[in-house]
Amino acid sequence: MPDSLTTPVRIFGILLTPRVARGYFAVQALAGAAWWILVATVPDVQRLTLGGLPPLPVAILDLPLFVGASAVAAFGIRWAVWLVGVWTVLVTAAMVVYATATESAGWGALAMIAASVASAAAAVVIVRGAFPSHWILLGPLWLREARPRARANNILATAAQLVVFWGLFLGVFPLVIVWFERRWELAFSVPLAARIAAIAVLVVASALGLWSAATMASLGDGTPLPSATARRLVIAGPYVFVRNPMAVAGIVQGVAVGLVHGSWLVVAWALCGSVVWNSIIRPIEERDLEDRFGDAFRAYRDRVSCWVPRRVWAGGTAGGHRARSEGDHAHEQRDQEVLILRVARSDHERDRSK
Repeated sequence: MPDSLTTPVRIFGILLTPRVARGYFAVQALAGAAWWILVATVPDVQRLTLGGLPPLPVAILDLPLFVGASAVAAFGIRWAVWLVGVWTVLVTAAMVVYATATESAGWGALAMIAASVASAAAAVVIVRGAFPSHWILLGPLWLREARPRARANNILATAAQLVVFWGLFLGVFPLVIVWFERRWELAFSVPLAARIAAIAVLVVASALGLWSAATMASLGDGTPLPSATARRLVIAGPYVFVRNPMAVAGIVQGVAVGLVHGSWLVVAWALCGSVVWNSIIRPIEERDLEDRFGDAFRAYRDRVSCWVPRRVWAGGTAGGHRARSEGDHAHEQRDQEVLILRVARSDHERDRSK
């Protein structure tokens, strides 16, 4: 996907521009200075963030290379941007190793991980003038229309995708995060009632994910995976209520898994994933859908919300309960797109008459 297809990135409505990136480095400089003041005056802050590390030698390096370089980077000076970026990554790596080995300074390691991610993003925006959102769409996330094949093959491919992605994002990765959370002494107690409720939520969210995947595979002539994305615009099943039911299901699953483990870090990881998906991946996917399906997708997008159902699509659904041929599904999909346009025109005329 070339740079020309990159979409503007907004985080909580804020467009990521060089000016915003410079503002981030200014805030980072102030935060770094405030942290060092707390380290010097509050013993608990020193213990939680530095563990047994001697503050003075660390400060001699960190004050100019992190606080000072961040302040200079706030003016858009390229060498300072690169300096603070490299230094932040090196410190992060060192803090992760130290916290893991000593079971101390976990909050310092966690803070530096956040600073590394944010500094890298801000540096890229300053150097390139915008955040290259297409960079994240690599491998299985690379947008590519699925090849024509039998519906059964799409269903099998979708099932395999669910096994891999659910196994990694709901199984392996949370377990790794929980291990570090406990090793770094960052864990908090979660009430048993909350864990039991989270199991019920996980079951419901998983059912929504299965329903969404089955609908996309059986009616979309493709899979939910961007690298084999559906060839047809699907407005059926859960897609009648929200435009991205699989994303909704995945985020709720991640939060529920975090609560089941009693891990606030897994919950935070799932919520951060929702921000990345909504800010970077969703705009690119929706731009692709608009390019391929035109007015039909625009009408659907205008009537059906992304996250929370505000009104149910009233133009009919594609598909049904009895078995159909591929030709029947294609015919129904064309009928559905005609219905989308009719409802959109009706809405437009009603708005004009008010």
